[in-house]
Amino acid sequence: MILNDVLKKIKAKRKIFAVLIDPDKFPEQNLLKIITAMEAASPDIILVGGSLVTKKTETTVEILKKHLHIPVLLFPGSLLQLTPNADGILFISLISGRNPELLIGNHVASAPVIKSSGMEVIPTGYILIEGGTTTSVEYMSQTQPIPASKTDIAVATAIAGELLGQKLIYLEGGSGALNPVPRDMITAVKQNISIPLIVGGGLNTKEKVKDACEAGADIIVVGNAFEKDLSLLKEFKEVVSSF
Repeated sequence: MILNDVLKKIKAKRKIFAVLIDPDKFPEQNLLKIITAMEAASPDIILVGGSLVTKKTETTVEILKKHLHIPVLLFPGSLLQLTPNADGILFISLISGRNPELLIGNHVASAPVIKSSGMEVIPTGYILIEGGTTTSVEYMSQTQPIPASKTDIAVATAIAGELLGQKLIYLEGGSGALNPVPRDMITAVKQNISIPLIVGGGLNTKEKVKDACEAGADIIVVGNAFEKDLSLLKEFKEVVSSF
């Protein structure tokens, strides 16, 4: 079970490094290049998903599973991004927003398919944080992010997510965020929940990755940062593994 492995690593005081693959940004020929880079970096988890992905999810997952022995989790931006070939799925509720489709609507529509797929399902409370620009997630979800200065709202939202039964809390600056989730917000949220904390968005330098780790993130997710420089994958993994 992927979640059990995550919990064991966190209990052992280890940080977890996850790589987010957007199928729209990595056609097959480029995907093979990133597979080579991931073999060198050896991330703990691969997430597959994006805001606009349609029919490429299944092919992307198949290629990753063929070449790598790393758990592949779906990180779906829509109902179209489902494939039973993945090892599991982050069953995401956008708890920072008030769009009913992303709180429960899509979940009801997809639940029978997901249950019958046999994938591991990990309920995840997704909290979008303002990152200095309008991100794809904000635009496509039609929700407002929590302002970066409103730590108290982020903390209360994360607590609510845990009390509702979420197994993970994901603080996200959004794809292409100019600024990562503030360090003090990460720390405050971590101090107020007892479930693993994922942090992603805007983590495009080793220093920012280190800050997120030091602030209390259990799982670090990087995506856009390595699209132009695959060597960053290994550098980021080294930073995360140093904790």
